Amino acid sequence: ELPPATHGICRAVGVGMKWLLDFIVACYRAAPDDLNVVLPAQPDEVIVQRLEVEVDEAWSFVGNKGNKQWIWLALDARTRQVIAFHVGDRSAQSAELLWQKIPAVYRRQATFHTDCYSVYENVIPAKQHQAITKKARKPNHVERFNCTMRQRVSRLVRSTLSFSKNLDNHIGAIKYFICGYNLEVSN
Repeated sequence: ELPPATHGICRAVGVGMKWLLDFIVACYRAAPDDLNVVLPAQPDEVIVQRLEVEVDEAWSFVGNKGNKQWIWLALDARTRQVIAFHVGDRSAQSAELLWQKIPAVYRRQATFHTDCYSVYENVIPAKQHQAITKKARKPNHVERFNCTMRQRVSRLVRSTLSFSKNLDNHIGAIKYFICGYNLEVSN
């Protein structure tokens, strides 16, 4: 689950592998549930500028490629912050769980841009949902984020020795990365 450099870290710092693994898991658990999202500064009653959110899902796996886990993401198109994520299957239930994790100000005021995957139609209110085909898409920031996440989180690379063996650690690593990413883009 950890890269080969882990043994080198243990030797250089003078700690045992169990301590290092426990430390990493503690970091995952300490990552805030709000993902370090900076909510829009506008009052809820007045819409100064329409919020726009891009929603997408990316394939991953835990243990073996037969145990597919989809990473559902909601990204603020203006600030580039990941405002919510969910790891699960590719069902309407997972889309609903992602929707519930999206901050209320976005659920009330945002337009949600998605691909043409049909589960979104039953979850996102029709007035707020805009399904866009690949040909008609404007720059898609959530797709770019998916690529960035695959590059920076080694367990998400499709052909790698660094894959997740435990779902909790898989979710923790993704959450930890997103929290750090949101801090970077909010500054």
